[in-house]
Amino acid sequence: MQRNASTRYPILLVHGLFGFERIGKFELFHDIRQALRNAGARVFVPYLSAPHDNEVRGDQLLSQIARVLQRTDAGKVNLIGHSQGALAARYAAAIAPHSVASVTSVSGPNHGSELADFLRKALTPGCLPEQVADTVVTLFADFLAALSNNRYQPRTAIAALNALTTEGVGAFNDKYPQGLPATWGGKGRGRVNGVHYYSWSGVLQSNVLKEGMNALDPLNTFCRALSAYFVTEADQNDGLVGRFSSHLGTVIRSDYALDHLDTIGQPTGQLRTGVDPIELYVLHAERLRDAGL
Repeated sequence: MQRNASTRYPILLVHGLFGFERIGKFELFHDIRQALRNAGARVFVPYLSAPHDNEVRGDQLLSQIARVLQRTDAGKVNLIGHSQGALAARYAAAIAPHSVASVTSVSGPNHGSELADFLRKALTPGCLPEQVADTVVTLFADFLAALSNNRYQPRTAIAALNALTTEGVGAFNDKYPQGLPATWGGKGRGRVNGVHYYSWSGVLQSNVLKEGMNALDPLNTFCRALSAYFVTEADQNDGLVGRFSSHLGTVIRSDYALDHLDTIGQPTGQLRTGVDPIELYVLHAERLRDAGL
């Protein structure tokens, strides 16, 4: 059956930490953009600083939204942000609601990440380990940027880390609360200042045997190892973000059997049986279309 995801407004897929559009033939949003285009959507992937704070990345996103609007002659855009990309999308919608039709958070740390909290405590501010970590990670981000022709500067790993902690996101939320739930684990307002808010995310399976063939995925093993550093959401996280921390606006679902990297349709995710992360994006684009967005 022919799918129809021809949304009224263009879709921007906003990457998170260490994200990029393409390196060689590899796209970060593996097969997602093409699936959306096949279903009739206009899709763009903006360039943002791989590691930086939410507001710097949000300002970069705003400038690219303006270019997409000019290029397409559209009045607004639909923003779908993965991980930290959700925070940049939220910032853009809060600053320029007239340019944003919807914000969709996919595995977004909308209340911070316990993993970021652990790393922040492990790296004492101003001490040598923090400085070394900042240098190494920022150089890695520079390397990725060179490979992907990402022209945005500057990049700073510590700014990104601070922006993803519970404290850092809490300060961000105080300034940009649109779509946030009033209670932990609840849903937020589905529409604020004319902008529609949605979210979805996944959780690791409690028993690795339930993962099936996906247990052979090295990225799933990586997420499962990071999951050990969660306390508040110890059994309810995707390896990088807690289930309830991801809630924003209309919560479509926050317990898909998907790890943090599955939700951008990574190639190794093809080992997974059950939910198809790429299909979730097409279904959501159809949801946006049906809402007149």
